[in-house]
Amino acid sequence: MFTDLKSLHSEICSEDITDLFDRDPDRAATFSVRHETLLFDYSKTRITSRVRTGLTTLCEKRGVAAKRDAMFLGGRINETEKRAVLHTALRDPEGPELLVDGEDIRRPLRETLERMEDLARRVRSGAMQGPGGAFTDVVNIGIGGSDLGPVMATLALAPYHDGPRCHFVSNVDGAHIHDILQRIDPRTTLVIVASKTFTTVETMTNAGTARRWVEAGGGDPAQQFLALSTSEEETEAFGIPQEHVFGFEDWVGGRYSVWGPIGLSVMLAVGPENFRAFLAGGKSMDDHFLSAPWERNMPVMLALTGIWHNQVCGYPTRAVLPYDQRLRRLPAYLQQLEMESNGKSVAMDGSALPFPSGPVVWGEPGTNGQHAFYQLLHQGTSVIPAEFLVAAMGHEPELAHHHKLLVANCLAQSEALMRGRGLDEARARMRAEGYEGAELERQARHRVFPGNRPSTTLIYPQLTPYVLGQIIALYEHRVFVEGVILGINSFDQWGVELGKELANTLAPLLAGETSPDGKDGSTRALLDYVRGTKG
Repeated sequence: MFTDLKSLHSEICSEDITDLFDRDPDRAATFSVRHETLLFDYSKTRITSRVRTGLTTLCEKRGVAAKRDAMFLGGRINETEKRAVLHTALRDPEGPELLVDGEDIRRPLRETLERMEDLARRVRSGAMQGPGGAFTDVVNIGIGGSDLGPVMATLALAPYHDGPRCHFVSNVDGAHIHDILQRIDPRTTLVIVASKTFTTVETMTNAGTARRWVEAGGGDPAQQFLALSTSEEETEAFGIPQEHVFGFEDWVGGRYSVWGPIGLSVMLAVGPENFRAFLAGGKSMDDHFLSAPWERNMPVMLALTGIWHNQVCGYPTRAVLPYDQRLRRLPAYLQQLEMESNGKSVAMDGSALPFPSGPVVWGEPGTNGQHAFYQLLHQGTSVIPAEFLVAAMGHEPELAHHHKLLVANCLAQSEALMRGRGLDEARARMRAEGYEGAELERQARHRVFPGNRPSTTLIYPQLTPYVLGQIIALYEHRVFVEGVILGINSFDQWGVELGKELANTLAPLLAGETSPDGKDGSTRALLDYVRGTKG
């Protein structure tokens, strides 16, 4: 499928990216996409007009438009689980009738959103209280998509926080919940337990600990616990009244769920109006994705840039580098979104995938990363495409000089990755410092930067709820397009299951209740070590 593109890559792989700018003064405009106030610049890559034509042709050959339209209309595009994929409907509750199994899903979506807004307003105003008075803190207990989305969005929207303080517990490691609960009051804390089935082991273990903590501290779990779940039976057994339960359907995958009840902690922090703006930003990107031609379609071009770098150029990782401290959890969020979605080795028809699937996604916010791993980005032997994100202005006018320095660093890094520094320039620098002969040559070689390291930049005016919604929807659709082109199902995650199953068998072994017969030698030795360690 990628043969022609690989041949094209072979023709241009030795060409300097800077030469592309020299030949085309309008390259930055030609190889960028605008949507409303967002600008996605992919001109600092080796994508040319011929390459882009070849990439967009993949969209036609692989049926991206048909699959996209089927998703928005409720088709069961999650074929292995026989489910629709309709997280997009969560951000368009006022849209036209949308039928799933013969029933319009818009009405219950609106009702759930309105219930969330009513609760959020009562909590934020103090009308809904705990035994100790108005709620001062919210603890969201979840894992995976029930944690990464809300924690990322809540941190990102810190300038808009005017509600209770939000804390997030995900790890079953007792240190996580302990370190949070010891700082807050059990009588003024609202606990949200987020689990679709209400049986997720890590989440329910933490939920049980939180319930005991509330009870021991003089609180009332019936007043102070909310459930984000589809299981009425399990939530009732846990002691959560029905009016405190917010359900969502199986056509909303965990890593795509921040737009609905899983985002309740976000709404409590920033308020219903700002949450609605977040939804509106997502819908704006949906409308763009549905209507823009491939070359002017931001999610499509972001996806095709990823396909070019991973499947064609052979770069197996990508670095996500937000120059925005409040987006510090975005790389982790995108790790799950992309690697759980497209980390597959089997095509939709069950055959082995004949080419690499999704890349390894990782990153850190700038400028911290510059003092950590950028050395490898600039001078390492592996080429790692970098994806920069930056706002033109911050939220702190009195610290505008900080933000100018931040933006300058972001733009400088992408330029440095592309331009590099040749040996002649390095020699001249060392000569100016007084070096001569063999030592000049040695010192100069340490200061050579290969350059031609590709990067993209997503720039926006300011990180608002609306813009955050656009960014998250942009990356969701990027994952979808890449999955369709690769011919895989981006909406299941069977690879998560095996470890869970084995963990259930190991718990009684750790307690000495069963024999480790049948376990491998390494696992038996590790079990012996743990059981022999006295706490």
